[in-house]
Amino acid sequence: MDAQSRGRADNVDPADQWVLNPATGEYELRLGPSAPQSPVPGPRRSSPHTAHHPVGPGGMGHPYGAAPGGPPRAPGREVPAPRRGTPEPPPGRRSGRSGQRKPKARKALLWAGGTMAFVVLATGTAGYVYLKHLEGNVDTTDVGDAGSGDFSKDEAFNILVLGTDKRTGSGNDGYGDAGSVGHADTTILLHVAKDRTNATALSIPRDLIVDIPDCPTKLEDGTEKVIPGLQGARFNRSLGEGGRDPGCTMRTVEKVTGIKPDHFMMADFNAVKTLTSAVDGVDVCVEHAVNDKQSKLALPAGKSKVEGEQALAFVRTRHSFGNEGDLDRIKVQQHFLASLMRKMSSGDTLTSPTKLVKLAEAATDALTVDTGIGSVSTLKDVALELKKVPPKNISFTTVPVKDNPAETVKATVVVDESKAPRLFAAIAGDVSLTEVEKKRERKEKAAVAARLQGAKAPASEVRVQVLNGGAPAGSAQETLRWLQVDEGVSKSENAGNAPETLKKTTLEYAPDQADQARRLATILGMSGSALKPGESVTNSQGLPAMTLTLGKDFTGVGSQLGDSAAGPLDVEKSTADKVECAS
Repeated sequence: MDAQSRGRADNVDPADQWVLNPATGEYELRLGPSAPQSPVPGPRRSSPHTAHHPVGPGGMGHPYGAAPGGPPRAPGREVPAPRRGTPEPPPGRRSGRSGQRKPKARKALLWAGGTMAFVVLATGTAGYVYLKHLEGNVDTTDVGDAGSGDFSKDEAFNILVLGTDKRTGSGNDGYGDAGSVGHADTTILLHVAKDRTNATALSIPRDLIVDIPDCPTKLEDGTEKVIPGLQGARFNRSLGEGGRDPGCTMRTVEKVTGIKPDHFMMADFNAVKTLTSAVDGVDVCVEHAVNDKQSKLALPAGKSKVEGEQALAFVRTRHSFGNEGDLDRIKVQQHFLASLMRKMSSGDTLTSPTKLVKLAEAATDALTVDTGIGSVSTLKDVALELKKVPPKNISFTTVPVKDNPAETVKATVVVDESKAPRLFAAIAGDVSLTEVEKKRERKEKAAVAARLQGAKAPASEVRVQVLNGGAPAGSAQETLRWLQVDEGVSKSENAGNAPETLKKTTLEYAPDQADQARRLATILGMSGSALKPGESVTNSQGLPAMTLTLGKDFTGVGSQLGDSAAGPLDVEKSTADKVECAS
């Protein structure tokens, strides 16, 4: 039996079997000689549709070439045998020997493999020493080209986190829809920035009306079937119904937001119960006392700790918060997930081997993921990348929506086209919703302002072609006349309509035309953001010239041009480091 099973059988805490190796400064698994050791059992679950993928170069049972029954070890490193009569103290406990240092939280974190990472329903895993046992816990689904295949530690990535309402697991018969095949009850698109300075968790309402695209899906017998799409359907129908797998939900998210999910992680009701129990409960806060008969949640006003069944009731409660709708429940879930993340990253958790073992078991057992991240070693890599993001720069927000105008009795919502596109573009463009982006904006503003600094050529030496790229008819000719007659820019000419429409007026110039660009920008009242370093064109005299394209923002000569269109995004958001009370 494995270390975990043996520990239970001998009435020994599994965490007490991990000892500190003074030669390496890291924890290692030590099993006493009292009982024979056998290899860890293989995967507990498998099917043609949810296949298991072993990890480690040594094969499924022996990662890193570990001998059967022996403790796994890192490549090229031998594990010293314990000295007789001086057993190492269990991790996290003080030794009676003088000079023995208490293990650092950093070491515990390494063995947790990033368990402190941002966890939305279920992420995080244990270190490579424990892979041998954990590798049988995770189910996988092949979503084909709906995902991005392998996981990259060097790029930004998007993980679609799905919480289903399927009534699987012990004690869940009373929850959800008795006949549910597992709809997308809770959906969060987690974007992690390339530089790991920030992350955005975008909640997608289950009652959002969307077009679900056709979905190629692999069936249990290994064949592929294209499941027809749906027009104007609730988003939660993108999973489960008609045999739709998580790949169908990934395709739907991409169609709605323009953002392609790279991977998915899916969990059922048990995930909330087991993860919260593994960390001995999660702190929550409610502004008013709650006694919800439907979810059976009973909490006093103020702060409380929930775990297991009570934690599940908290995230499922809808009628006790806000307007009793799903959008208010989403906010409560976001507060809960932020609190769970804080608890998992706390020193109390990271320095407790017992909690780390429980977390590793709970997190991996709760998950179904795509084959691209289906090995525990890859999940560990994902968790370690997530760990790099500071909680204060993890933003929670929701797709901007408005009531469905097609309904008399409001039950569903549609995307708010006045707000959502900018939010989607920000996420797709790796733009943070926190202070990180404000710092970037300040740097960018300083950079564009610098374009206006320096020598300016005389107006008579400025050569420019003027094009209409979306401005009112006649704007190019009006600007040309003003430049030549009033401002002395005699070497300017009208080049007609631009090949495409621009939202903002731009002035493109070659490096050796910077002094001309600064002069023309001063004349036109252009900000540095309107100046576009690039290439010159050839004017009618065969000489190099700049290109001034009047965009939709041009309302006439003298209008301010090139002002930053970024501004603050008009979305509600919260960050993972803040404690917020549900109301």
